[in-house]
Amino acid sequence: MLYHFLYTLTDQYPLFNLLRYITFRAACAALTALLISFVFGPKFISWLKRLQKDGQPIRDNGPASHLVTKRGTPTMGGAMILGSITLSVLLWGNLSNVYIWCLLLITLGFGCLGMVDDYIKLTKRHHAGMRSSHKFLLQCLLSGIACYLIMQHSALPFKTGITLPFFKDLIINLGYFYIPFVFTVIVGTSNAVNLTDGLDGLAIGSVIITAICFSLISYLVGHQVFAQYLQIHFVPGTGEIMVYCAAMVGAGLGFLWFNAPPAQVFMGDTGSLALGGALGTIAVITKHELVLMIIGGLFVIETLSVILQVGFFKVTKGRRIFLMAPIHHHFEKKGWSEPTIVIRFWIISIVLAIIGMATLKLR
Repeated sequence: MLYHFLYTLTDQYPLFNLLRYITFRAACAALTALLISFVFGPKFISWLKRLQKDGQPIRDNGPASHLVTKRGTPTMGGAMILGSITLSVLLWGNLSNVYIWCLLLITLGFGCLGMVDDYIKLTKRHHAGMRSSHKFLLQCLLSGIACYLIMQHSALPFKTGITLPFFKDLIINLGYFYIPFVFTVIVGTSNAVNLTDGLDGLAIGSVIITAICFSLISYLVGHQVFAQYLQIHFVPGTGEIMVYCAAMVGAGLGFLWFNAPPAQVFMGDTGSLALGGALGTIAVITKHELVLMIIGGLFVIETLSVILQVGFFKVTKGRRIFLMAPIHHHFEKKGWSEPTIVIRFWIISIVLAIIGMATLKLR
């Protein structure tokens, strides 16, 4: 909005020429989202506390300490993140870029889906919300719309193709299999972030690290000179996603201020489903879906721990690999303190992010 309005005044005010630089608008988007979170966050959390007197329902079969330490903490704090991202992107983004609208569709669509899920949990006073089959179908529907938009506005080699890390010229054309592949990336990432959201600050910290990486990736992939220098595939129009990623980072940092242990608010499915869906969509647009599995490796580990636990439990008729899944609860059961687990998992996330970013040059 500001980009389209102020940039037209460049002739009268040369300072507005700064708006042509994506990096400048990305920095403004991050600071704007952070400021919105700081200004409106306390009032929003107070409103949630008045609305949700008993807070988020706590799993009876979860860690026993959670029944004491987390009882009464309100959920749906993800709405604060989504509001900060949306306002910031609308202010500083180039709204003629279809990828921006595609990301807003997924973020707000998955956010509304998560909000319904959180609302059901609150009204039923139970940790089980919307039926998983209904949630999955709606996630696939939204992902299908995003997939159509991405394919319509992608250059020919990328319409149904994926790239591989470490290979500079290889594009694998998936044909009709590209659509279920996109569903897997977007829906899978959404649910993976949702599974990771079990300790104060764990999910949002990992999302911030991943968003920082994809902020740089989107800028490099969308810049023909840098893409050619690094021998990565140039995808026109993706540079603008840097503004979106920066807004995610700013909003995430603002939320982390209130979500740091002990959390004043939980993001709930409202935030985790939306942020995960957005990260998956960004990876699809920038053609770095497989790199997301490295940079967001912590989400992959958390998801695999649940799959292995459930599968092993069914095959062995009651035996378990971990004391509790997802794996962060396993370490809680072993006696690790919550801040220790969160910080160590952040370290793992940073290491995986460095490895993932190295793939941009190792080709």
